[in-house]
Amino acid sequence: MPIAFSCPHCGKSTSVADQFAGQSGPCAACGRTITIPVSSIKGSYGSAAGSSGGAGAVIGVIAALIGIVVLGVAACAGIAFFAVRGGMQQAQTAARQMGSTNNLKQILIAIHSYHDQYGELPPAIVKDGNGKPLYSGFVLLLPYLEQPQLQRQFDLSKAWDAPENQPISMLDLRIFKNPNAPSSIPGKSDYLFVGGPQSLLGADGKRRLSDCLDGTSNTIVLVEVKGNAHSWAEPVVWTPEQLFDSDTQNGVVVGFADGSVRTMPKATPMQQLRLLADPKDGTPVSIP
Repeated sequence: MPIAFSCPHCGKSTSVADQFAGQSGPCAACGRTITIPVSSIKGSYGSAAGSSGGAGAVIGVIAALIGIVVLGVAACAGIAFFAVRGGMQQAQTAARQMGSTNNLKQILIAIHSYHDQYGELPPAIVKDGNGKPLYSGFVLLLPYLEQPQLQRQFDLSKAWDAPENQPISMLDLRIFKNPNAPSSIPGKSDYLFVGGPQSLLGADGKRRLSDCLDGTSNTIVLVEVKGNAHSWAEPVVWTPEQLFDSDTQNGVVVGFADGSVRTMPKATPMQQLRLLADPKDGTPVSIP
């Protein structure tokens, strides 16, 4: 493109082709020597700078895209983390519930083993000759729960909180602990026998599985409980009139006389629980 310039001597303005940039010659007006400016070269530098700026813009766009990709990967990683964490929590909850289910199964097997040996079921509460409650039937099941030495140390003629028995009664035994429940109270049990005058594990200790006229699969003998502060050896039972709740998230784990374990809704009606606790009412119950 033409180069416009003025003579530094006489001020004459003119223009020449850019091919003469940097060359010297006489001014057409005054004849004195002048040099054609190199503005076109500067312009080319400017163009080069512009090209550099365009490259920088491209690099900026690429960097922005990379940033978006990195953020996207980080977001996906975050989502994946929370998904994995949620899955782990669900797995842990399921494992804890399975632990509680296994505890009840072991206790039910112990009940059946006791029945096989003595020809009768253990009473929910053991009483003395005057009808005074001494301790829970769990004490009688200790030999069948891999704790025979504890029963040998336990004075079966005295109450659970007698000086001779209290140290044993305050021992934490895993078999009586619901893994879903807090365990800050020494010796507490998260499970109780189903008691009451109509229950299968009556206080007289003379009942058999054959007395379960409604069927062993329709009779409950053991339940999870929530907030129980009593020792596993203490003569305490659960009845259908009491709260039907547990620390298990999706229901209450219940043991049946046939040795099966099921999770029942916490909102199960009291009347239905009464029918399930009574082995001789003759009323069929639909179990959830």
